Amino acid sequence: MDYWRKSSYSGEGDGNECVEIANRPAHIAVRDSKVPARATLTFPAPAFTAFLEDLKRRPRP
Repeated sequence: MDYWRKSSYSGEGDGNECVEIANRPAHIAVRDSKVPARATLTFPAPAFTAFLEDLKRRPRP
């Protein structure tokens, strides 16, 4: 069974409208927290890490 966790940015003002991720041995799974029974997206762990690092480097609006 996967352990899903929600973004730390998903606070009271944001409700449940967030994505959740689960770490798997070689992949990261992503799902919509509003409809968790629907399909998930999976990414190779290195690709997902590179994606997050790129987001961190971008200036916020």
